[in-house]
Amino acid sequence: MASDLRRRTGHGSAVHAAEFIVSSARLGELHECSALLRRTRMRAAEIVDEARTLLAEAEQHGHADRVRALREQLDQARRSYSKVLDAYVTICGKITEERQAIIRAQVELDRRSGLSGVA
Repeated sequence: MASDLRRRTGHGSAVHAAEFIVSSARLGELHECSALLRRTRMRAAEIVDEARTLLAEAEQHGHADRVRALREQLDQARRSYSKVLDAYVTICGKITEERQAIIRAQVELDRRSGLSGVA
């Protein structure tokens, strides 16, 4: 016996309800990723600052070999920070897209239900 996924429920079809659950779960996962990347981004920024401070100290003390090594480490820290920042911006964009998709789906459902959106 097959279930009728197109049957109407109190707030729309069962398919719409399932799609909303999936979209909400996906949005939750994106928020979790965003939080992790935000913490990673903050730590990466701290590492860049620490590398910059160590380089400045080495330059001040005239340690030429150490300056070269720290300059490379600072460049690597900046590249890593840039990658984390790019990932964070991408996730934020995905969150915005997912929110907009949920809102569009809700507006479409409301339109089909005969709601005008005028209060």
